[in-house]
Amino acid sequence: MASSVPDDGAAAAADPAAAAAGAPGRRIVVAVDESEESTHALTWCLANVVSSTGGDTLVLLHARRPRPVYAAMDSSGYMMTSDVMASMDKYAAAVSAAAVGKAKHICAAFPHVTVETMVESGDPRDVICDATEKLAADLLVMGTHGYGLIQRAFLGSVSNHCAQNCKCPVLIVKRPK
Repeated sequence: MASSVPDDGAAAAADPAAAAAGAPGRRIVVAVDESEESTHALTWCLANVVSSTGGDTLVLLHARRPRPVYAAMDSSGYMMTSDVMASMDKYAAAVSAAAVGKAKHICAAFPHVTVETMVESGDPRDVICDATEKLAADLLVMGTHGYGLIQRAFLGSVSNHCAQNCKCPVLIVKRPK
C-alpha cells in the first residue's frame, strides 16, 4: 500500500503510539457458518485478537455451498421442477442469512469493531482462500470441526486446506471439549 507521507523509521521509533494511531487497522476475515465451532472461533477472535482500541475491520465471510446439479428427473422418477429448485435456493439463502445474522449479533457487543459481511457461493475451501486474497486480509480466523483421520479423508478439511493455501496467516480455533 503506497503512502503519501515519507516513511521515517526514526520518527516511528521515537513515538510508537503516534505511529500506531496513524496506521490503518487490520482486516481480519472470520469464516462463519451455522456450526458451534464457527461461533466459538468468532467469539474467541473478538475476545483475543481484535484490538480493543478500535481500527480493526472484521469481515464475516460465509461460503454458501452451490446447489447440486440434478438431472431433470432423478432415479426415482421425481421431477426437479423450477419450483423445487427455487425452494432449494431460498432455503440456502435463509441458512446463509441466519449464519451471518448470528455472527453480526455476536459482534454487536463490540462497537469499536467495524463489521462487514460477505456471502459467496462455491466450495468453501476455494471461496475462503479467494476471498482472503481479494480482500487483502491480514488474518483469517476459522473454527475446526475436529474430524478424525477417517472423516477428514472422506469429507476433507476446510481449515487444513485454508492453512495450506491461503496467502495470509491462518488462525484455527479449536472448540474446547
